[in-house]
Amino acid sequence: MCIAFPGKILSIDEGRFAVIEIGGTRREVCLDLIDEEVRPGDYVICHAGFAMHRVDEELAREKLDLLKEIIEHEAY
Repeated sequence: MCIAFPGKILSIDEGRFAVIEIGGTRREVCLDLIDEEVRPGDYVICHAGFAMHRVDEELAREKLDLLKEIIEHEAY
């Protein structure tokens, strides 16, 4: 099973790579698979180091809240 979560783009370097944040963790992702323009502040669904597509902020926050619930539940 594959799981992908939305990350907020913090910066874009030379158009190919972005630094994103997911739940307080920053990581670099490749933008080669995105077929639409993205910019800092946008949310993208990421998996295996690649941004797959852009999502709106409301959906992103909903999915990030779900991730937070899962993590908190696993802590018990």
